[in-house]
Amino acid sequence: MLKSLDVLNRIKFILIACLFANAVYSQYPVVRERLINLPSFDKKLVHYGYFLGVNQYDFKFEYIQNYYKELMLKDIAVEQQKGFSVGLIGDLRINEYMNLRFEPGLFYNKRGLVYPEYAEFTRENDRYRELKSTYIHLPVLLKISTKRINNFRPFIVGGFSTDFNLSSNQKNSDDNASNVFRVMSQNINYELGLGFDFYLYYFKFSPSLRGIFSMQNELIPDNDPESPWTGKINNMFSRGVALIITFE
Repeated sequence: MLKSLDVLNRIKFILIACLFANAVYSQYPVVRERLINLPSFDKKLVHYGYFLGVNQYDFKFEYIQNYYKELMLKDIAVEQQKGFSVGLIGDLRINEYMNLRFEPGLFYNKRGLVYPEYAEFTRENDRYRELKSTYIHLPVLLKISTKRINNFRPFIVGGFSTDFNLSSNQKNSDDNASNVFRVMSQNINYELGLGFDFYLYYFKFSPSLRGIFSMQNELIPDNDPESPWTGKINNMFSRGVALIITFE
């Protein structure tokens, strides 16, 4: 009798456990094998696309030797405003993990320079200069990707670029005395970034964050060597960050 009750209890326990497991399992969808989108996309020797994005630029200043210790002046502040980027993509496959890319584009942004209270300034608006930049941006980049994970693939990117600033005022004979801030029309940069490839049903979508760093002095000094706007600056370099979204 005891053995019969023991067996019956075990059967009840197993039935209850099975019912509980079935109830838990029914709360979750059946796991299916993930659909791989664009399975042969990365095997193309050459492919093309386009990009859209936003950017924000700053300046790095290098001042004359006695700027801080003797003159005891503050840094020039830079008011950064968001700009936009748009362009095309050409991609050449090197191997399974590396691609050479050319991404010509148009970058527009605006910056404001707020000067400290120099003794030479007689009006409040002398302390502010606005710089609008319209760059034709020509980067050559090496893209290094990890192994593809289903429809996802991280990557890093780096290389060099040249900019042609259509708003540089380089050939303008006027200077800051006439409220015209002049910079070089061509610039060389190095770029670094990281991003992610997402393989969708019809195309590849890739957001990335890029850093853009000028390698040469962009400043054109005013005609007066003692100009308060440029006379205390030895070098001026652009630095930018861009969020780029590509469609390939």
